[in-house]
Amino acid sequence: MRVIIIEDEAPAAKRLTGMLQHISADIGVIATLDSVEAAVHYLPAATNIDLLFMDIQLADGLSFSIFEQVKLNTPVIFTTAFDQYTLKAFKVNSLDYLLKPIDETELRKAVEKYRQLYPKTDKSLPGKMEKLAQEMGAAYKERLLIKRGRQLHYLKTEAIAYYFADGKLCYAIDFNGSRHLLENNLSQLEDLLAPRQFYRVNRHLLVNIESIRKIHTWFGGRLKLELAPPSTAETLVSRERVNGFKEWLGR
Repeated sequence: MRVIIIEDEAPAAKRLTGMLQHISADIGVIATLDSVEAAVHYLPAATNIDLLFMDIQLADGLSFSIFEQVKLNTPVIFTTAFDQYTLKAFKVNSLDYLLKPIDETELRKAVEKYRQLYPKTDKSLPGKMEKLAQEMGAAYKERLLIKRGRQLHYLKTEAIAYYFADGKLCYAIDFNGSRHLLENNLSQLEDLLAPRQFYRVNRHLLVNIESIRKIHTWFGGRLKLELAPPSTAETLVSRERVNGFKEWLGR
């Protein structure tokens, strides 16, 4: 099993390497990378890698940004001291999510999960990650609670065309064009909503795939969206999100 560890703390990387070697002699750590920048530079040329171990909080940013810059099909086991990124982890290639300090028993279980899902006779990713995503699907919000005056109401997430931020306020626009003030911010919504249905195209806008009517190429390698109902928010797909947006459309 060929493994890459992405971890910015040298003692943690060394400890993880030792635990993996103790678990199985056939696990080989091919490289240890300590930053998002190093991973983005190294991974495109890496071939025949079986499994990635990724710390989430690296010195130069969150490891999730690696997926926005590099196309990765390799399964990932995330390692972190924080539990608030669980849903976000399963929106990418996450096979498991281990909290630090890593327990060897939990690490062994995660490696065994990999072996069961990726036997040597079948390295295909499609279907297996889809199954994991479906298992996590129940965790995504189907309804959002909103307050109108002294009354509480709910919105079905599938009925929302897009969400946009206006300063510190966040609104949901349904397919009838009605606007609803939310208590959540866009970053929270990005973690709560099903990733196959919703995508955050820029800092201010999170769109439902069903709301997209036309996509235009734009200056600087960006894309401009026409949404229904029309949006007053900026509908340009930011440059760093274009590749991820295209992959999302083709799922």
